[in-house]
Amino acid sequence: MAFFDSLLVLAESDFFSIAAGIGILLVIYLVFTFALNKMKKTLIGKAKTKKQVSNVEIFSKLIRYTALFLLAIAVIFYYSGSITGIGLTFGLFSAALGFALQKPIAGIAAWAMVVTKRPFEIGDRIIIGNIKGDVSDITLTHIYIHEIGGTIGTETVSGRTIMVPNAVLFEQNIINYTFKDELVLSEVNTNVTYESNLKKAMKIVLTSAVIHTKEYSEKTDEEPEVRVLFLDSGIKISVQYFTHAKRLAETASNITQEIFDRISKADDVEIAYPHTQVVFTGKTGKNFEQQTGKK
Repeated sequence: MAFFDSLLVLAESDFFSIAAGIGILLVIYLVFTFALNKMKKTLIGKAKTKKQVSNVEIFSKLIRYTALFLLAIAVIFYYSGSITGIGLTFGLFSAALGFALQKPIAGIAAWAMVVTKRPFEIGDRIIIGNIKGDVSDITLTHIYIHEIGGTIGTETVSGRTIMVPNAVLFEQNIINYTFKDELVLSEVNTNVTYESNLKKAMKIVLTSAVIHTKEYSEKTDEEPEVRVLFLDSGIKISVQYFTHAKRLAETASNITQEIFDRISKADDVEIAYPHTQVVFTGKTGKNFEQQTGKK
């Protein structure tokens, strides 16, 4: 009985020792998390650009992950009691983890790449494979993207959030709309008939684009440009212009409406559309009358 009593006392002492250690580490982590969140909120409040906000988000996550890693080291050291124990524990743990969690480890490596190389940041509009959207968060395992398009056919936020595993970043091309700045090149096409006054139509299209892209032209020092191309049933007039990456659909809609309103008021410009037009020459008309007796 004395032997079992001694085992019970030892177990109770170890249990309370473990519980006390875990409790202390938990309190430390909670205090640290509270302080980190306060600091993050303060820094975001002072941030003036999208890049600064993204830097704060990434930096706070990096600190959090580092703190968790150090806490794990402290726990292992506390219960192993030596550096040798830590090395042995990590060796066995790494071997098992590397075999079982190949994809997650690749995801962590991809996260490190995003943090260091910065191919995109929070707030950027990107395309990964066939997924297009605005980056809302970058975590250790996933990229959170507010989808563009998807349920609709325009450059508009669909309301859905896509969680992309970080490991995918090593396998797919990444297109960043806003890597350099917030502006991208876009265009609006208008088809007019061959009977239209082409120079007037070109002026209408160009003026419409200038009106709705003035603020962007001032930033790039590049005015909208017009190009024309022959089509089977008319002439295509394309106007190319710079606009905000997140206002592509809005700008195109405004320019299209402006063009339509101006062409509607013009007597010598007509929008081309698919239709069939039958033209009778004088000779054909005469034959038609002889055959049918109708004019």
